[in-house]
Amino acid sequence: MRIFDAHFHIIDFDFPIIENQGYTPPSYVVEDYQKEIALYNVEGGAIVSGSFQGFDQNYLLKALKQLGATFCGVTQLPYTVTDDQILHLHKNGVRALRFNIQRGGSEDLSRLDSFARRVYELAGWHSELYIDAKYLPEIASTIEALPAISIDHLGLSEEGLPHLLKLVEKGVRVKATGFGRVELNVKNALQSIYSIHPDALMFGTDLPSTRAKRPFEFADVELIQELFDDQAADKILYQNARKWYDK
Repeated sequence: MRIFDAHFHIIDFDFPIIENQGYTPPSYVVEDYQKEIALYNVEGGAIVSGSFQGFDQNYLLKALKQLGATFCGVTQLPYTVTDDQILHLHKNGVRALRFNIQRGGSEDLSRLDSFARRVYELAGWHSELYIDAKYLPEIASTIEALPAISIDHLGLSEEGLPHLLKLVEKGVRVKATGFGRVELNVKNALQSIYSIHPDALMFGTDLPSTRAKRPFEFADVELIQELFDDQAADKILYQNARKWYDK
């Protein structure tokens, strides 16, 4: 089945890499990614900036140029970024703003409301949150009022799943990614989210699976194919993310 890889990382040491919480990731350049997905029908995807990349955009622009027009970028930006800089990134394939609450390296969550609205109104970008869903109640009213939000890695925790599902009812999207890093029942989470909002789930490999207990494996794709019929699986593996990022 065709795949839009809605969440993966490129780690290029030709550009700044910042140690994060005592961790420095391994190199993982575009050629490594292409080699790893060669056997899969990946028709596009989203490169996601990690905590260890801070606000550097140069690595991302290089990788987007290498991968081509079917791929886009999810970046971290400081609140002080100019409109012209945002539009320049948009012209070069960036389509979303990331707030990394779990690991840091991004703008502070206090900026979420105003910053998410700004990039949406200026460039049509959505905003992505890497956050344990157990903390969502603290910001749920803000998220519900925003025009376009997604949550990474199924919300990470079983404790957070009920809070995540409430936001899915409000139209929030969810990355079906990082099955080897979450602390929840993946099958139940996938089925629960899909039953509430069939457009919500967006699959990603999470390659190279930095800090995950188990890296991505093709069984993660097969799980979706086992749980859902072909039409639903195509929505999760390709259609939902393609439409979400196609701005």
